[in-house]
Amino acid sequence: MRITDLETPRLLLDLDRLERNTAAMRAHCRSKSVALRPHVKTAKSLDVTLLATGGEPLGITVSTLKEADYFARAGYGDILYAVGIVPRKLAHAARIVRETGVDLVLVTDALSVALAAGEFAAREGLRLSFVVEIDSGEHRSGLLPDAPAMIELARAIHQHPRLALRGVMTHAGHSYATDDPAGIRKVARLECEAARAAAEKLRGAGMPCDIVSVGSTPTVLLAESFDGITEVRCGIYMFWDLSQLSRKVCKESDLAASVLASVIGHNRTAGALILDAGALALSKDLGANAFMPGTGYGLLCDPFTMERLGDLAVTIVHQEHGTVPVKDEAWYERLPVGSLVRVLPNHACITCAAYDSYDVVRGGEVIGSWSRINGW
Repeated sequence: MRITDLETPRLLLDLDRLERNTAAMRAHCRSKSVALRPHVKTAKSLDVTLLATGGEPLGITVSTLKEADYFARAGYGDILYAVGIVPRKLAHAARIVRETGVDLVLVTDALSVALAAGEFAAREGLRLSFVVEIDSGEHRSGLLPDAPAMIELARAIHQHPRLALRGVMTHAGHSYATDDPAGIRKVARLECEAARAAAEKLRGAGMPCDIVSVGSTPTVLLAESFDGITEVRCGIYMFWDLSQLSRKVCKESDLAASVLASVIGHNRTAGALILDAGALALSKDLGANAFMPGTGYGLLCDPFTMERLGDLAVTIVHQEHGTVPVKDEAWYERLPVGSLVRVLPNHACITCAAYDSYDVVRGGEVIGSWSRINGW
């Protein structure tokens, strides 16, 4: 099948680029002597994840319990659920563990959650594993490594007979605040220092800390050393997107995910092309524009070669319409109504979430359809 046979909008995944991206990250982590625990919150697909883990069902990171269930039933036996859990979700987590036997590691920074988890696990007759979330500078969630509350929480987990303290984790999401490699390296250094400091605190207090987990894609790529770190978590590297490109952590030729759209109108009064890809097909994320102005909601490419179509970008989105301003009327001839374009997304995680599957392509050929899951 050719991409010209597809209805639009569709989510395309370039298999050559995906294979290169996943192989490159595995090689990078090997060169740094640190384990890779891919974050699959973007991919949400068994086929993509198998490439990320080198064809073996190795350790992965998920962002929803639905993902945990999906991958556990597919044979992934080592899963870190990297969003702080609350008591009302414990039954869901327990069901996944009971039905699949997965080693599901939960995350918390709240003593109240640990106490509730202990009561729940005792009542249900099972054992739950936890890592303590550490704040390494983003100030989104987590405890500071030297905070007394961090030790108090870890001790509550460790001392409960139905809970297992596995270690610590952190996420340096503030690495996205800069496009300066030196700035990202500094964030990476502080991220690792915070995780190591927390691990040392736990061990010094006589508690185990087998997992010392860090990760954001920019810091994983630019960190100078992972001494004392047992694993890294990252995920957008599989697909990349314009937000990553704008921060200089990838090349445009690395971008593997795109949205296939049709030109459905020429608004000559407004001086614009109209696409059938709007807010739902692309998202309303503008993250790339901070460091790459003019990106709008996505950049247009040739549907076959992936060459950029000048500086064309989707600058206005309605629910199902995308507006692409044109300064040169020659674009109306080059892209008549019915023409196909591909749109590079700003934030692949959010764009992909609108679709149930990937149309996997090599060149202009559609070679398969890979399912993905959404929801919680």
